[in-house]
Amino acid sequence: MNERGAASGSMYPSTRDLYQPMRLGRRLAGPVFGVACFAATLTGVVVLALLLGSLFISVSDRARPAGSSGVARLDGLRTAPSYLVGLTTRFRSSRPALAGYKAGVACTLWLLGLVAATAIPAGVGAAVFLEEYVPPGRIRRLIQTNIANLAGVPSIVYGILGLAVFVRGFGFKSMALGPTLWSGALTLSLLILPIIVIATQEALRTVPTSIRQAALALGASRWQMVRDHVLPAALPGIMTGAILGLSRAIGETAPLIMVGAAASILAVPSSPGDAYTALPVEIYNYARNPNVGFRGVVSGGILVLLTLLLSMNAAAILLRNRTAPKR
Repeated sequence: MNERGAASGSMYPSTRDLYQPMRLGRRLAGPVFGVACFAATLTGVVVLALLLGSLFISVSDRARPAGSSGVARLDGLRTAPSYLVGLTTRFRSSRPALAGYKAGVACTLWLLGLVAATAIPAGVGAAVFLEEYVPPGRIRRLIQTNIANLAGVPSIVYGILGLAVFVRGFGFKSMALGPTLWSGALTLSLLILPIIVIATQEALRTVPTSIRQAALALGASRWQMVRDHVLPAALPGIMTGAILGLSRAIGETAPLIMVGAAASILAVPSSPGDAYTALPVEIYNYARNPNVGFRGVVSGGILVLLTLLLSMNAAAILLRNRTAPKR
């Protein structure tokens, strides 16, 4: 009812009477919500900046030439990149000046390659099968519910599973892989598989149904339709899911310790059947050392891990942008 109806003595309230008391609240709610979101974002950025700043300061103090005063921290910042490079060229040592992460970096690259080779094809294949071949129904809902539940399982549970299945082979020596790179890679593959499946399913759902119908109408088989039209259109989303999965795998420590990752090794693995360690495991073991001199080594290892993670993400994002359809 409008104002004219209210003025004529109608029993119904006018629009102004209904919404006038709420006008001030509506005007304030938007700016207050915006300020709250900005404060939350700023808090996260500030905390991250403080953490990174403390790491850089610790590394610069460690890389600063001996005998220099505290004012010469700029020299430490200049030599910090060379110090980080030095960490990647030295093996583990009980002396902070000789400690490094050469084995950890090499084993982490091995793990990433094996995980990408096993988890990405399996995850993308499972998502394509669920979205394009399995008809909607109870079985499909049951499978998707279990996949979503597996994405929230703690990583230590996957470590226990990997210990029983891959390292010990259910007690059968012929099936046991032992504490090797294969065991660690397969355990991490199980860990990130639900993430890749869910992300790939969401990417496939964004492809318009008209593309599928047009391909089928022109005589293409279902596999040809998926291979030539659906997957290329969904590739950016699939790459995003792979990036998220590998980013989680690169920082995991608990499942690798469960499946036999050594505290450190003094040789670079030459095959997937060799003993292994990982960069997060070596950082964890250095952090447990009570020697104060290892603080800079730990900070440097964290920066090396972040550099490796950001480099991998940048390469994947570049590949995703190059494969994205032009508009």
